[in-house]
Amino acid sequence: MDILSGNELKSLMLEQLGICVSIYMPAIRKGTEIQQNQIRYKNLLRDAEDRLLSIGELRPSEIKEMLAPAQELSGNIPFWHNQSDGLALFLSEESFTYYRLPQSFKELVVITDRFHIKPLIPLLAPDTEFSILAISQKNVRFLRCSSQRVKEIDIKDIPESLDEALNLDDFEKRLQRHTGAEDMKVKILQYFQVVDKGLRELLRDKKSPLIFAGVNYLFPIYREANTYPHLTDKWISGNPEGLTADRLSDMAWPIVEDLLKTKRTEALAQYNQNAGTGLTSSSVEEIVREAFHGRVGILFVPVGVQQWGTFDPTTDTVKLDTDAGLGNEDLLDLAAIQTILNGGVVYPIRQKEMPEDSSLAAIFRY
Repeated sequence: MDILSGNELKSLMLEQLGICVSIYMPAIRKGTEIQQNQIRYKNLLRDAEDRLLSIGELRPSEIKEMLAPAQELSGNIPFWHNQSDGLALFLSEESFTYYRLPQSFKELVVITDRFHIKPLIPLLAPDTEFSILAISQKNVRFLRCSSQRVKEIDIKDIPESLDEALNLDDFEKRLQRHTGAEDMKVKILQYFQVVDKGLRELLRDKKSPLIFAGVNYLFPIYREANTYPHLTDKWISGNPEGLTADRLSDMAWPIVEDLLKTKRTEALAQYNQNAGTGLTSSSVEEIVREAFHGRVGILFVPVGVQQWGTFDPTTDTVKLDTDAGLGNEDLLDLAAIQTILNGGVVYPIRQKEMPEDSSLAAIFRY
């Protein structure tokens, strides 16, 4: 899997390199069907070549030269045996880059004056960041995670394990016998208070969820010691000893998804509550203009939908069109780009969930 950073996304957003080709495709990670990746890829490249020929801006030799780096990948067997869920490629006459990413994309080829990045937005939403505190008898581990990456970070000034602080095996036996467990619980609580203190610097100014991983009887005790306001009510149940960082992240993801769904539902409710007050809009033309001026705080974009057209920032003029092509761009993509660059939040959602069944919807900051 490749890592797509926020800075790389912004670079893709802002680059205008003449003719830009964006290609998205789903990928199969393993199994006998993995060869379908290459077949699908070759078909998409053929589609891109046909479209470039029909545009007529480049000679056939220039098109072949432009697509050459992408063509080289088609026969790279190790590359196709090392895929994630989706592949995104970006080509121009001056650049070529690709990303193997943990999101399955619909097949898509877009050729305009800038790269098409809207399918990437779910991967870089700040809401996909979270942390995991995994506590077992022999280890205390802290992980920073997102939809793309997992990083294990040392917690300073705490014992490395509960074994160093107390005997958990003895505590479990006392729980079963209902004898002497309260004294042990106090010791565990005191230890967790030390852990919580060690996390404060790591979590300073953070608002992302913290997910606990450990056996069930430990979570209520840790919740009592915890001072971080974004500890989740749900946790990863069971002994995390021996689980890899990637496995823990995978186990935490359903909890994060539930939180994302809740935030999205709350945002949609906020839209409905403010409808008709001037603080919302489902007009593509108005939203594109206001996104450029930094007024859009929350944007809802339908997945897999494009609205072609142009925006002239010098005159604030938006024109809609039915076809892609040079000179036109996906205005939904443009609105998403401008919203992100101006610090807003973008929610890619299914068309049937869109407010007013629109192709774009926004909540304004003022």
